[in-house]
Amino acid sequence: MNAPIPKEPAPLARALAQTTAELEQTIGDWKPKDAAAPQPVVLQALYQQRIYRLLTRDSRLATRTLALLSPDLAKVSRDLLAAQRELYRLTPPIGVQTIKVARPRAAPELLSYYREAQRRFGVSWNVLAAVNFVETKFGKLRSASAAGAQGPMQFMPSTWRAYGLGGDIKDPRDAILAAANLLRHAGAPANYARALYAYNPSPAYVDAVRRYARLIERDHDATYYLYSWRP
Repeated sequence: MNAPIPKEPAPLARALAQTTAELEQTIGDWKPKDAAAPQPVVLQALYQQRIYRLLTRDSRLATRTLALLSPDLAKVSRDLLAAQRELYRLTPPIGVQTIKVARPRAAPELLSYYREAQRRFGVSWNVLAAVNFVETKFGKLRSASAAGAQGPMQFMPSTWRAYGLGGDIKDPRDAILAAANLLRHAGAPANYARALYAYNPSPAYVDAVRRYARLIERDHDATYYLYSWRP
């Protein structure tokens, strides 16, 4: 995780490709996928995250590096970088002392909640996972938003009263079901763009969530490496 990140396109592209391949292997070897991710998964995911953070900050380096990747990895990387840049623009700087971080529910447990919500409300599990990741990094971030939104899916109390189904706003299962309930009432699955805009009225937010959702749908390993990224 603490290894230096190359700063030139060719070695950086090799590092990203190698880290991604090794991460796929270690995630595949992680059986059963219980509460704690193996150390190799965590370390490789965090190194991968550091690479993407560098590329997010330096668009010129990103363009040159992505040109050297395989088409599939370049496509994934473009989506990740575009989503991260959009979210950075949306999120105001927060003092480190005001951020509350805690261990989230285990990834397999969260996946079971997304699937349950999909069966109940018809909202795709990968969209719910993407919202959960964008809002609180799967529940790692425990601080209320500046506007007062709470819980792992960041509901305003008034919205929770309408869609929370009588549950606990801070409980991951209740919050995921409530998010599916809201999105269904707002137009999902027929129109995810409209539904997500109702969730957060920002085109950048909608685009970021949809990019993460596409990534998670294409590559089920993505849920596990995004789960290991730091807030």
